[in-house]
Parts: sequence; structure tokens; C-alpha cells
Amino acid sequence: MKQLSTVFALLLTLFSTVSCAQGKTGKATKTLETSSMETGKKILVAFFSHTGENYAVGNITKGNTHIIAEMIAESTDGKLFEIVSVKEYPKTYNACVEVAKKEKEAGARPAVKDDIAVEDYDVVFIGYPNWWGDMPMAVYTFIERHRWAGKTIIPFCTHEGSGLSNTEKYIANACKGAKVEKGLAVRGATAQNKQEQARKAVVQWLERLGL
Repeated sequence: MKQLSTVFALLLTLFSTVSCAQGKTGKATKTLETSSMETGKKILVAFFSHTGENYAVGNITKGNTHIIAEMIAESTDGKLFEIVSVKEYPKTYNACVEVAKKEKEAGARPAVKDDIAVEDYDVVFIGYPNWWGDMPMAVYTFIERHRWAGKTIIPFCTHEGSGLSNTEKYIANACKGAKVEKGLAVRGATAQNKQEQARKAVVQWLERLGL
């Protein structure tokens, strides 16, 4: 009789342990599903970038902003889209700076190649180099083609000391009805030459955004 009681106690303990384990597994699965639903948004990473001679990094074949855009897309499973001007900007730094200045002063809207239906996405990252304290005018061309009401827009830029300047405000003004989140500014030299440092900054920023 004593042996039967011992066996029964052991079986009861085993059953309790299995039940607890199943409960913990079920809870973890539910959390994972909830988290997946919360972040299951369609994400677009639209960017403008410049190759050729760039300040502080010399001649480059992949633009500073392009590098950061790829990091964001990789971390968020976002769709990459490059905004490309029909008329190519000069490859030499000084000539490009002059063209950018004239376009800004004129409020130009240079024609851009291709397009993508931003209306199909929930979250849109917009990336650009900081040119004269603003976005390249070609980015405005892209923005003004679309409706932004109800979208979440997240700016990011590359620069060599100017940061985001007032571009977050400019984007909010241009994208009526959108929610504009806190942007990220990365030095071009960091994007090109210290990519692990740049990636860490991108990941930490995305975590703060909950993405």
C-alpha cells in the first residue's frame, strides 16, 4: 500500500510539471502571435541618394543614404524604392552643390523616374542627403505625387554636420494628414566607413520606434 501511494504521488507530480510546461509554452506562443500582429504592417523605404564625389568620403559607387536605406529595409522587412531624378545630378561635389542650391532657391520639382504606390503601405521611411538644410528637390517631386493621410512617415538622412535640420517639419507640411515620427541622421562618413556603427544606430532607433 505504501508503494502504491508513492507511485501515485510521483505520477501526480509528473502530471503537474507537464501541465505547467504546456501553460508556459502556450503563453509564449500567444505573446509571439500578438507581437507579430502589432508589427505586421506594410513598410516602404523610399530614398534618394547620390553617387560620385561626396563630401568627406570621396568618390563612391553606392550613396550614403542608399546604405542606410538598405539597413532599414533589412531590419524591418521593408520594400526598397529609390527616387531617381530623370536628369542626373553632377558627379563632382562642387557642381552638384551648385545645382542643388539653384533648385532649392527656385523651388524646382525635377522629374523623377518610375514611381511606387505609397498608398498601399502603412509605414513609409523617407531618406535623403541633407542638401542646403533641406531635402533634394526631387524628393518633393516624389512626395507631391501621392496622398499621405493616415500614413506613418519616418524620415532619415545622411549629412556631414547639419543633421536633419528642419526636414522633419518640411515633411510634415508636405505630407498632409500623415503622422511624422522622430527621424534619424547619420553622417555620410559613418555610413561609408563605419558601417557596424551605423547599423547599431539604425537598430537602436528602430527599437525606440517599436519596429
